[in-house]
Amino acid sequence: MADAPRTIEEFVRALPTVELHVHLEGSMWPSTAKALADRHDIPEIPRTEEDLRRWFTFRDFAHFIEVYLTSIGVLRDAEDFARLAYDSLTELATHGVPYTEMHVSLFGHLMRGVDAAAVFEGLEDGRRRAEAESGIVARWIPDFPGDFGIEAADRTLDAVLAHRTESIVGFGIGGIEVPRAPFRDVFARARAQGLHSIPHAGETGGPEQVWSALHDLGADRIGHGIAAAADPDLMAYLADRGIAVDVSPTSNLCTRVVERLEDHPLPRLVAAGVPVTINSDDPSMFGTDLTREYLAAHRLGLDAEALRAAARTAVDASFADPATRARIRAALEAVPAPTV
Repeated sequence: MADAPRTIEEFVRALPTVELHVHLEGSMWPSTAKALADRHDIPEIPRTEEDLRRWFTFRDFAHFIEVYLTSIGVLRDAEDFARLAYDSLTELATHGVPYTEMHVSLFGHLMRGVDAAAVFEGLEDGRRRAEAESGIVARWIPDFPGDFGIEAADRTLDAVLAHRTESIVGFGIGGIEVPRAPFRDVFARARAQGLHSIPHAGETGGPEQVWSALHDLGADRIGHGIAAAADPDLMAYLADRGIAVDVSPTSNLCTRVVERLEDHPLPRLVAAGVPVTINSDDPSMFGTDLTREYLAAHRLGLDAEALRAAARTAVDASFADPATRARIRAALEAVPAPTV
């Protein structure tokens, strides 16, 4: 039997932490980016870790989106997507992640002329190999950028439904945070096909965006959702209905949505009883990982049991099958509290 963890960091590393808000393309680590940029001879992509770090220093959220869309230009065929999926999932597994739901920027590939069949073929190849080698279970949430409009939404959903596999569990909207109500019909169509609604909302927009995601899009979870902290009625609604918000502290700092870690609204959400999950969002672009995000939450005042509660919420808010949830939940509860 392993010794009880002594420190908070040891405790976090021992927890089986489910990650529910992480972008596949934002998990492209320098070695993967270099390999794919070299393969396709793409000069716009920096080749060294130092240059990538400078490139991933964002002026604001719009600049982040600009760099994000440029970076995915290295993904062109099934082999590229398989490499990215395998590398990203294997890296997550090193942080004790037994299960993840990854957002995939599907429209960002469709608009570049990449065949949806190649995207999904590669994702499934990389997913199966990573699961066979590390045990990590991955599911996909294809999404589209809202600022590209209804046509992008419909085209993305059409591609998802045409190439759907059992590993696709949800449908999402991201990008620049435009009003969510115009996408009511496409999300209704996705939900009618058994896909969960996982929109980004309340990241750069206000509480009204979260309300709209709930009422207009039928959100099962909210990506980011930190603006809910400004609306007590909204926090009460989320708490009463058990609708989780997937929070990513470092992401909010890097995109300048929150200026300082100590200003982050995570503690207010927790205090109000909102179900909160902790996530890395775009780990390679933000220089973070899930372990660091849990430690950031600790610096915001969440003690060991509050961190365990967030990990428990992630299990319960996931769309994993009951047996997988039960297995992870048992392992989570078995981790002793830190001794110091």
